[in-house]
Amino acid sequence: MLLDNPTHLKHLLPRDKRLLGMDPGTKTIGLAISDTALKVSTPLMTIQRTKFKADAAEIARIVEEWNIGGFVIGLPINMDGSEGPRCQSIRQFQKNLEALFDLPMYFQDERLSTVAVTRTMLEADASRAKRAKAVDKMAAAFILQGALDAMR
Repeated sequence: MLLDNPTHLKHLLPRDKRLLGMDPGTKTIGLAISDTALKVSTPLMTIQRTKFKADAAEIARIVEEWNIGGFVIGLPINMDGSEGPRCQSIRQFQKNLEALFDLPMYFQDERLSTVAVTRTMLEADASRAKRAKAVDKMAAAFILQGALDAMR
C-alpha cells in the first residue's frame, strides 16, 4: 500500500516494527533501517542488483531478520520537481515490491541525497574506495532519516 504522507506510515506501523529505507539504483540498492522508536536511521548494507526475484528474496530476508513493518523508498525527482525515466523505474520497483509484501510504503524525495552523503564523507576524509563502497547505504540512511524527521 503506497502512502502519500510519512505520518500515515507511522500510524500504520506496529510499535515493535522498524522501517527499511531504500535507495534503489540501476546496479545496487542501498538499505538502511530505523530504530523501533522511529527516530534514528542507520545504514545497513548494499545489495548488488541482479534480477528482481533475487533482489526481493534478499529484501524478504532482511524484512524477517530486522522485524521490518514498512518501506521508505527514495524517489529521484529532478531538481525542477519533474519526474524523469528514473522515477518511472522506481515506481515500477515499488509496484513489484507491493505485489510481494503486504507492508505500507512511502516515497521520499531523494534529491541531493547522494551529493550530501558524498560531501559528508569527503569532509570525514574517507578514501575514494570507502566512499564508493558506502555511499548507497549512506544515501538510504539519509533518505530514511528525512522521512523519520517528517513524521515528527
